[in-house]
Amino acid sequence: MHQPAPSTDLRHRTIEAPAGRLHLVEQGTGPLVLLVHGFPESWYSWRRQLPALATAGYRAVALDVRGYGRSSKPAATDAYRMLDLVEDNVALVRALGEEKAVIVGHDWGSGIAAASALLHPEVFRAVGLLSVPYAPPGGPRPTDVFAQMGGDQEFYVSYFQEPGRAEAEMEPDLRGWLAGFYAAMSADTMPTPGEPDPHFVARTGGRLRDRFPGGSLPAWLTEDDLDVYAGEFERTGMTGALNRYRNMDRDWEDLAPYGGAPIEQPSLFIGGALDASTTWMADAIDAYPATLPGLTSSHILDGCGHWIQQERPEEVNRLLTSWLDSLQG
Repeated sequence: MHQPAPSTDLRHRTIEAPAGRLHLVEQGTGPLVLLVHGFPESWYSWRRQLPALATAGYRAVALDVRGYGRSSKPAATDAYRMLDLVEDNVALVRALGEEKAVIVGHDWGSGIAAASALLHPEVFRAVGLLSVPYAPPGGPRPTDVFAQMGGDQEFYVSYFQEPGRAEAEMEPDLRGWLAGFYAAMSADTMPTPGEPDPHFVARTGGRLRDRFPGGSLPAWLTEDDLDVYAGEFERTGMTGALNRYRNMDRDWEDLAPYGGAPIEQPSLFIGGALDASTTWMADAIDAYPATLPGLTSSHILDGCGHWIQQERPEEVNRLLTSWLDSLQG
């Protein structure tokens, strides 16, 4: 059995990587676990996991993905393609003096973690996916799929793909926009069935925030937490984060050689029952016996929304550490 090591304080550092500079936060010693955040977040979204994994005997490392936080923000839109983000992760493992790591991602980080495991199985020995299920590369061109969603409304991904358009909505009031976006996808504050869906905007003059719930913050998000997120995006702007959405067709082309490919390594999936990612991609979850043949732990958390490791930190920590312990043999 893997023996827990004592927890240590958070350590901030930067490493050189293809992005230029990657900022990471590290806690603990032991087998390396790389934590990859999603949109619109930062390393801070793993603040409840870092000490738990360190206490359980792991070297937990949460990075700011390129374009976020204190990591470099390349100017070119195509510098945010999936292949580049994967190479950042490989470089990070090497810079930490390791040969292998377990990689765990949430939201876009789930897709980045999956691609990292798919392209570099020699580095990423296991993969954990939170909120967004694995779907192998392939199928129709993404922009064609998104354009057909919503009928007379526009899907949020299409809205994000046009350079400058979403920034014009978000950046004049980033703190307020983030509060609304987080609330819209949290179990305790999301719109009730029958209310306008915050994943869509009106095609003419619509804004996402027109669909956001008003009122209090979700229970998992304090005013101080919101200040951390808002402070990072007020400094960096939103373009680096949004550029992930603007590369989906490039990713589709880049990853075509891997069409339909399963991820063979041991894997974990945790989804929220109230998260649109879980319900919209139910077919992807049903296909796991073929697409994730190494799946050893799969859970849907009742009454949980999208921000899974922040909404349910104790439960996620328990599932994550149990799975990690099982990998140690």
